[in-house]
Amino acid sequence: MHPLTTLIQSDMKPAFGVTEPGAIAYATALAKSYTKGELKAIHLSLNSGMYKNAFTCGIPNTEQIGNLYAAALGAAVNLPDLGLEMLSKVEEAHRKQAEEWVKAGLISATVAMVSSRIYIQARVEAGEDVCTVTIRDKHTQVEEIRLNEAVLCWTKVKEEPAEENNESVEKDRGADVHDYSFQQIIEYAETVDLNEILFLKAAYDMNLELFQLGLSSSRTTFAPSLHQQNGCQVISKNERATAQLLCNGAIEARVIGLEKPAMSIAGSGAHGIICTMPLYAVQQVNGLSEEKLLRATAISYLITEYIKEYSGRLSAFCGCGVASGTAMACAMAWLKGASLEQIEKVVYNMASGITGMICDGGNQGCAMKGIVAVDAAFRAVDFAMMNVAVDPRHGINGVTPEETFRQMGLIASPGMEATEKTIVDIMENKKI
Repeated sequence: MHPLTTLIQSDMKPAFGVTEPGAIAYATALAKSYTKGELKAIHLSLNSGMYKNAFTCGIPNTEQIGNLYAAALGAAVNLPDLGLEMLSKVEEAHRKQAEEWVKAGLISATVAMVSSRIYIQARVEAGEDVCTVTIRDKHTQVEEIRLNEAVLCWTKVKEEPAEENNESVEKDRGADVHDYSFQQIIEYAETVDLNEILFLKAAYDMNLELFQLGLSSSRTTFAPSLHQQNGCQVISKNERATAQLLCNGAIEARVIGLEKPAMSIAGSGAHGIICTMPLYAVQQVNGLSEEKLLRATAISYLITEYIKEYSGRLSAFCGCGVASGTAMACAMAWLKGASLEQIEKVVYNMASGITGMICDGGNQGCAMKGIVAVDAAFRAVDFAMMNVAVDPRHGINGVTPEETFRQMGLIASPGMEATEKTIVDIMENKKI
C-alpha cells in the first residue's frame, strides 16, 4: 500500500458531533473510568482552540452546548472505548445527570494556553480518587493517565520548543505528507491503484446521511434556505448551488448536534465535509465517474493535511474554510480537467482570497464560513481555468504551492495567536 494511502486511512475517522466536545467527553470519561465513588468535581484545562471550538457547540442527543456539558456527559456516559463516537450513546438519564452536575457547579473549564496545539487535561475527583488524563496533539492521543499521583500511562510527546518555528516542530512530529511535493500528490491521486482508495466511498455515505438528516430537521435554518436556492432540488443543474447545499447543509447539521456522524479528516468533521461534498456535487451534476471522484478526494484530503501540519490542528484561522477550502478547490480543478499549472493557480487564488478567515468556535457560523469557502473555491477554479491567477510575487503567496501552503500556515500559527486570545476574551465576556 502506498504511504499516502496509509496516511489518509489513518486520519479519516467518523466523528459524532463536532470533534472538540467529543474529545472533551472522551477525556473526562477515561478519567472517570479509573475512579470509584460519587463525582465531586471535574476540571478541564484546555488549549485556546479546544476551549473556543466547544464553547457554544451543539452536543448530539441533547439541546445543550459547550465545554461543561461535554465534560459532564462524558462522565455520565462513561464509555471511553467508543472514543469520539461516545456521545452517540447519550440517553435521558445521562442528560439529567449531566445537567445536575453542571447546575451544582461541579464542572469547570479554563484556558491553559493560547496555542494551536491540541491540549486537554481532564481532572476528575470521585470518592477518594483523583484521576487526571492528559491528551496532546491529536483529539484522542493520550499522553498521560495519573491516578492518585501514580502514573498509569505515559507516552512521550515532543514538547514544542519556543525557539523553533512551527514548520520544524511539525516536521519533527512526523508530518509525512511534507515528504511529498504538490506535483507528487497529484501524481499519486492519478496513478494509485483504485482498489487502494475504495475506502474513501465511506466518507460520502456518511456525510450524505448527515446532510439528509439536516435537510429534514426542524432545527436547521441554512439547509432549507440553501435547498430553496437550489430550486428545491438536492441535485440540480447548478454546480455551485448544489455544492453549497450538500456541503453546508451537512456542516449545519453537525454543529447544532444532530445525531449522525461526519467523516473527519485532520481531526475535524467539518474539514471532512468541505473536502468531499462540493466534489460530489460537481461529479453528480456533470455525470463524472466514481473513480474520478475518489481520486479527487485523495487530493482534497492530502492538501488539507499538508496545510494543517503547518497551521496546527486548532488555530485562530478557519481551517475548514482556509485549509480544506483550498484543498477542495485544487481537487475540484483536477476533477474539471485542469492542468497541473492551472491547479497551482488555484492555490494562489485561494491563498490570496480566503486566508485570514477567523475561527470563532464550532457553531452555526461554520455554515456561513463554509458557504464563503465554497463560493471562493468555484471562483478560484473558474479564474485558474482561464489562466487567471494572483501572481506569486504578491502578498503571502510563495513561488511554489508548497511554499504558499507553509506561509498560509504561518499566518495561523504563530501569526494569529494574539487574535486567538482576543476571540476567546470576546466569547467569555459575552452576556448572552
